[in-house]
Amino acid sequence: MLTPTPTIEKPSNLVAFAFLLIAFLTGIASSFQLPTLSLFLTQEIQVSPAMVGYFYAINAIIGIGLSQILAKYSDKMIDRRKVILYCCVLAIGGCLVFAFNRNYYWLILLGTTLLGLGSSANPQSFALAREYADNTGKESVMFSTIMRTQISLAWIVGPPLSFSIALNWGFDWMYSIAGLAFLFCGLIAVTLLPKVPRKKMEQNTPLQAPSNNQKSVIYLFITVFMIFNCNGMYLINMPLYIIHELHLPAELAGTLMGTAAGLEIPIMLLGGYLTQYFSKKALIFTALWAGFLFYLGLLFFQNTWQLVLLQFFNAIFIGIIATLGMLYFQDLMPRQAGAATTLFSNAAKLSWLVAGPIAGWLAQFWHYNTVFYVSFLMIAIAMVCLMKVRTVN
Repeated sequence: MLTPTPTIEKPSNLVAFAFLLIAFLTGIASSFQLPTLSLFLTQEIQVSPAMVGYFYAINAIIGIGLSQILAKYSDKMIDRRKVILYCCVLAIGGCLVFAFNRNYYWLILLGTTLLGLGSSANPQSFALAREYADNTGKESVMFSTIMRTQISLAWIVGPPLSFSIALNWGFDWMYSIAGLAFLFCGLIAVTLLPKVPRKKMEQNTPLQAPSNNQKSVIYLFITVFMIFNCNGMYLINMPLYIIHELHLPAELAGTLMGTAAGLEIPIMLLGGYLTQYFSKKALIFTALWAGFLFYLGLLFFQNTWQLVLLQFFNAIFIGIIATLGMLYFQDLMPRQAGAATTLFSNAAKLSWLVAGPIAGWLAQFWHYNTVFYVSFLMIAIAMVCLMKVRTVN
């Protein structure tokens, strides 16, 4: 049973290490599941492409609904560590369902429900990290930024490792190892994370943004949603565009993803540092312009080295929003770190409901690179919405 240990009783270096390790392990678990899911469904369950699409859509809907409910509940709890622990236990159950069950409907109902609840361990750890930093006087922006880099680091090593395990050992081993990562997360939450004191008034505060920030939260949600829509369409169509239209090696897709993930780490750190001199809003505008240049370049550059160089702009586009976007939500929703962090996470999840159908429809009737033109429109919408978001720093 978790005890109400005061924050100051745990060494700050140990606490920081625990937060970073949890971020990395939850990143590893997600990087095992998402990249291999379509392969798992087609090879192990042997369903049609349409059924694969339905699975992704239902998975996103369940994950969004459950995580948002859990986020509101977590902001009422005195000890957020318990929420992280419960999420890890549920995620382990979800991994075991995927490891040892091959019934499509059991997976889509029970497996996705457990993993949908369990996936909240990641945003809940970020919420606790923000509360810990605020209560101890630490610099919250850089602390959260460094945590976010651990997820990028996990996505550099996770996808190649997951494919290797799944293809050589089997999906049961792959999902079992993902469950083991969640097990370690739960143990770390119990033993190493601090209990952050929470004010009584916070428990009775309605779980919504202050009235002067509510519209800003909506516009910021749309901004983040549009950015991740662009990224989702790119990730879906880019491998097929490289193979079928550019006639380049299929391995190049993995190289581009790994390059972008690697470049995101220093960009995230730099973005966190620059918040001392520029507002988060200004830095996100910079990211949007980088995204515009990235998709413009994809329309004209077709050589391997050019596509690799373009990943610098892609890393700016995604790296900044992935870190500062979450912190911006937290700034606009004070004393509701769990709901704010999950709202950011759900904006990314919701984008897959739109990105998938759009990418498939455009590729079927036009070309794979047509999504790059649509991305210009989405970036323009994101810019307009961001202009309406209140500057909080």
